[in-house]
Amino acid sequence: MSRNILIGIAGGSGSGKTLVARTIVRDLGSSRVTIVDQDSYYRDLDDIPIADRDLRNFDHPDAFDNDLLKQHVRRLIDGQSIEQPIYDYTRHARLKETKTVGDHAVIVLEGILIFVDEELREMMDIKLFIDADPDIRLVRRIERDVRERGRAIETILRQYQATVRPMHLQFVEPSKRYADLIVPEGGHNRVAIDLMKVKIKDLLRERDGG
Repeated sequence: MSRNILIGIAGGSGSGKTLVARTIVRDLGSSRVTIVDQDSYYRDLDDIPIADRDLRNFDHPDAFDNDLLKQHVRRLIDGQSIEQPIYDYTRHARLKETKTVGDHAVIVLEGILIFVDEELREMMDIKLFIDADPDIRLVRRIERDVRERGRAIETILRQYQATVRPMHLQFVEPSKRYADLIVPEGGHNRVAIDLMKVKIKDLLRERDGG
């Protein structure tokens, strides 16, 4: 049986990774493509006092349960289903419920630090790095965290200065060198998206023996 295809989409917070991933799903069809978000694999901080959770560094590789992520990615590549964690960003803890992700021909793994782990990189058939100017990424992050996660602007900016920007410079930006394709302008770069679609379709034909 042919292995499923793994596409890695990395880039800084607010770069447009999710838009690129959703565009690929929309263009190729959700029956063949599924998205796995690295953020779902943040370590569960339920045993830590709530007041201390906001002080954690969520942009360091150690913030993620990488062993579980790699285990789940291997299962998906092999055509098996997984129970993906669901992370509550308002509490920095996992919900008791999980999300069942079944067999798909193409798995899109997106996250800020997915290229940092060599073992994870080696599973990927295609590696994309979504590039965007720092000011654009910051504005998008503020809009998202206020709208979706109920955070105050002061908290967002404090976290950005304390961990997001330093970790981006230390880990995320250097991981760009592992990318097969660097995509400026994120999901708005139709030329890059169309090139990706052609490559994915070629891989699907090879996978299906066509």
